[in-house]
Parts: sequence; structure tokens; C-alpha cells
Amino acid sequence: MKFINQILKIKFLLLAVVFFQTQNGFSQENKQSELYKTIMAQDSLLFNISFNTCNIKQFEDLTSDDFEFFHDKDSISDKKRFLKTFKKGLCSSPETYQSRRELVEGSTEIYPLYKNGILYGAVQTGIHRFYETSKGKPERFASTAKFTHVWLLKNKIWKLSRVLSYDHQTVNTLGKQKGVFDNDAETEKWLQKNNIPALGIGIISEGKLKQIKVFGEIKKGVTAPYNTIWNVASLTKPITAYVALKLVSQGKWDLDEPLYKYWTDPDITNDPNHKLLTTRIVLSHQTGFPNWRYMNESGKLDFKFKPGTKYQYSGEGFEYLRKAIEKKFNKKLEQLADELVFKPLKMNDSQLVWNDKIDLSRFAIGYDAKGNEYEPTKNKTANAADDLTTTLSDYGNFLCSVMNGDGLSPKIVQEMNSHQIQTKKNKYFGLGFEIYDFENGEYALSHSGADKGVQTLAFILPKTKEGLLIFTNVDDGYKIYEKVIIHYLGENGKKVIEIETK
Repeated sequence: MKFINQILKIKFLLLAVVFFQTQNGFSQENKQSELYKTIMAQDSLLFNISFNTCNIKQFEDLTSDDFEFFHDKDSISDKKRFLKTFKKGLCSSPETYQSRRELVEGSTEIYPLYKNGILYGAVQTGIHRFYETSKGKPERFASTAKFTHVWLLKNKIWKLSRVLSYDHQTVNTLGKQKGVFDNDAETEKWLQKNNIPALGIGIISEGKLKQIKVFGEIKKGVTAPYNTIWNVASLTKPITAYVALKLVSQGKWDLDEPLYKYWTDPDITNDPNHKLLTTRIVLSHQTGFPNWRYMNESGKLDFKFKPGTKYQYSGEGFEYLRKAIEKKFNKKLEQLADELVFKPLKMNDSQLVWNDKIDLSRFAIGYDAKGNEYEPTKNKTANAADDLTTTLSDYGNFLCSVMNGDGLSPKIVQEMNSHQIQTKKNKYFGLGFEIYDFENGEYALSHSGADKGVQTLAFILPKTKEGLLIFTNVDDGYKIYEKVIIHYLGENGKKVIEIETK
């Protein structure tokens, strides 16, 4: 806590310095200015000549005697400790391992520091990428981080005095990955080119939601905020599944108990197949129901095959489960979700029913591919399969909870991650989630959502503790999935695409 407080104090001080400079006419340096060129030259000496080549003496010469280094995942280091770590860590065996830093083009900002009108230093901010090379293996893109450097001019010599290194993002990809997502302005241009009104990305690493990125507009002329509220369509189903699995883990519900004991739909009362329906069969989409009964010419619910014998995706199955659970517990699904999922995870912006708790000023309007608006779906009754409204933060934290098995017994976690039924080569349904089997011991749990003006997608990789959320508010938002998936999930993302396209 002391370390965090110190970092916050320094960041606040630096922001205050920059604010003071801009308010008094000293704005960000032009790239053609002498100061900008000087600091960039110092940056090159620091990394290209020192860090990238393990030239410890050069680094020592470039830093002030009272140099301090603040790292969000490590600790505070003075000059002596930092040089020791540099030598015995990154530079301990350059013949077998090397790290290389690369400055993200266009990310650097430089602000002058003045006292009584005399230049005494500069603040440099930016983003850099780090690449790693191990003996016998190609260089790989390993991570990104934001940085803030304080350079001081002492006796006409520039010295690096303070370093803040933060917002580290581990990247699990091979090769030099440079893409539109490394630059917000480029991302916005790319979205406009592809006619995507708004895009939300949630990035999970180390089992936690580490970053949220939101681009575009929630409606014409209104920039999408960080906490945009989205309709996520079928990403509702994992919420319903988790409610059921928590009840099973608590011993209040049975995964394999026939549902007819609590509910039988009038349309199938006379069909004996209804006695075969269980929670397991519903959550793995083996009910035999169509996706929705309105797709039948009769408009009535029926069985297309014997339950438990085949796979067929079905929203009707989840609605069937909802009605059985509500009968058993004499509570609505939204009440149970609130008690078992939303409140424990502080998902304050998540609703299964349209109500006045939804902040319309943050709601993403849905669009068709031609840019026409859809009216929001304002359901007054919870649908177990559709129309959850939520934020990237809420749903990302939910996925982390799923990944960690919070509130589930070990047996149920194993069942959820087990292949209940195969849907295609290397792809299965577990309980509430699809499973991509990468055939190397790794796998991903996934679910998607699609509706009018909605295309959403979620992944979690339990073994690597990574995950990805993609929210869009347009009919054909799926067309950008591949680029986003590969950028953020790397080789595992490529395997997902390969499974999908085979």
C-alpha cells in the first residue's frame, strides 16, 4: 500500500506539473523543437545504446545519483538496486536471453520544466514494447507498458532522475506484432473504415481484468465512454448457467434431476421426451429444441430429436431451465442472478430486465450495417438466453470469477470445463460455454452474442489465466473479430480461427 501511495503521489505531482505548464503557456513540445530532439536523443542513448545492449556503464552515466525507479508490478528501486537488478536479471546471460525495447511511434509527449523562466528539466511520457529472444528461438513480442520519465538538466548535462513504469500488458504472440490497436487514433480510423459505430475490448491477464478500451460512438455525436452499457445478447446465457451451477454447488439443485418435476411446457406435455430434460442437457444444448419456437411453422415448441443425443443450439432450452428454477425457488431469475452473481461481484451496471437503473446516457444504441438505428429491446421479463445489459468491467470481472471457479465446487468446475458434446473438430460444448481444444493441453471457454445491432464475443483461457471481451453495436460487428482475436490472443487466437474456419 505504501508503494502504491508513493506512485500515486508522484503521478499526481507530474500531472500537476504538466497542468501548470499548459495553463501558463508551456504546452507539449513540438517534434521539431530542440528540446524534443534532445530528449529523444537521450531516450535513444538510454535504450538503443544502453538497455538493448546491456551497456550498464552507459545507463549509469545517464542517470542521476538520486535516481529512483517505480514499477507497478515490482517495487521502488534506487540507483544501486536498479543497476544490480539490471545486471543480474535482464543482463545475466545475454548469450541465451535478450530483451529489446522499442518505442511505440507517435506515443511520446514531452513537456518542458521551468523555474523562474529557466529550463531545468523535462517530462517525457510514452508507450513502449518489449521483445524477448531466447537461444535458438525467434524474437517474440512479449509486453507493452506506459512510462513517465523526468529528465533534469544539471551543469548543462541531461540526467534521468525519475522513472514511472506502469500498465504492463503481457502479450502472448510470436513475432513483431504492430497493429492498429497500438494506436487509439489508428483504431478509430480503422473502425470508421469498417463502419463499426462502437467497439469495446476487455483484456484479462493473470486472472484479472487488466485493461478496458472503448472506441467510437454510442450514438451519433456521442463518444463511447469507458463505462458504456451494452446489450450483449446471448452472453446472457453464461450468467444463467452460472446461477444454476452455483445452486448445484450449494446442494440446492441437481445437475441431472429431470426438470419436469418443476416445469413442463404445455406444448410438449404429451411428448415423453420432456421427461429426459435436465440442467446438464440444457447447458450443453442437447435439448432437441429449435433455437426459438417461433421458427417453427406452428409457432409451438417441439423436439427435433431425442434429448441428450445431439447438439443443437437453443435459447428455448435456457428459458425452459429458467421456468423450472423459478418454480423451485419461487424467485425470478433476475433475483437469483442478483443474489448469486451481480451483488457478490459488484456488477452494479448489469440488468436482466430493462429498468430505470440503466443509465441511458451511457447506453450503446444498436445499428444495422447501413447505419440505421434500432430501438433498444426493453424487456420487462428476464430472458435466460438474451438481452443482458452490462459493461466491459462488469462482464470482465464475471469472466474472471468463472475462470477462478468462485462459488463452485471442484466437481462442478470440472464438469463445466469438460467436453459434454462435440460440435465440430476440436470444438465442444461444456456447461454454459463452448470449449476450443488446442490439442496441446490448453483450451479456451467461449461464448458469443448476436442480435439486431449486437455482436459480442468472450474468451477465457483457464490455464494461462488470459481472456478477451469484444463488444460491438452493429449487425456485422463480427467482421472485425479475427483481427482483434489474433492481436490479443496471439497463437491461441490463431488456433481459434483455425478451428472455426475448418
